Amino acid sequence: MNASREQKIRSVIQQSQPDLTVILENIFDPLNISAVLRSCDAVGVREVFVIYTKKYLNKRGLVLGKRTSGGTFKWIDVYVFEDLEECFRRVRERYGRILATSLGERSKSLYDLDLAQPTALLFGNEDEGVSAEALALCDGNFVVPQVGFAESLNISVACAVTLFEARRQREVQGFYGEKSKFSATEQQQLFERWQAMLKEKSWHQQMPIVVDKDSEAILPVYVQRDPLIPTKQPLQPSPLTNFEL
Repeated sequence: MNASREQKIRSVIQQSQPDLTVILENIFDPLNISAVLRSCDAVGVREVFVIYTKKYLNKRGLVLGKRTSGGTFKWIDVYVFEDLEECFRRVRERYGRILATSLGERSKSLYDLDLAQPTALLFGNEDEGVSAEALALCDGNFVVPQVGFAESLNISVACAVTLFEARRQREVQGFYGEKSKFSATEQQQLFERWQAMLKEKSWHQQMPIVVDKDSEAILPVYVQRDPLIPTKQPLQPSPLTNFEL
């Protein structure tokens, strides 16, 4: 690895936001997921949680590729769930609060949120939005203010707008500068993990990880993965969750 490449990777790590994440519920368009990953990488999100509970989605063949995600799949851990409550439990342990994009009487404007604090952002299905079950488990909901005739944005666009508002707020707090969210030790650990991934071409460590109630605790992003442990396969024969990164 040359010096400029190392400097770039260390800069990306230093500006990463390990207390900001995205949850995607029943998103069926692979282009939307790829676009979300690209936005996540742009603001320093290092892991994303994907939930699939809609049975009709199981027959769709979802392929997530390098072209649409801009290669960002290598730098983001993707966790896949089929149990809504289990996903929320694990995300809340890590990020504290979960906020959903949903239009309702109690919805706040995106620009009234404090996104400099630990937050998980939930975005719902292209057709139906966030489910009532997921909304009931959230700590609040918000909308992206609009003045046109359309009542909603494409999910990937809404996610990008929200993430960059979070970036703006966090930059004011210095979290993209000297106040790194990672300690010096954690930054070095993540650098060594990524360095090993690039050197060994460990593609199996870039695959999405299927999580259920029996799965072990989710590792922090800076912890090296055991190369001898294969990625767990989805629970169903040919589910939507079986996509390639």
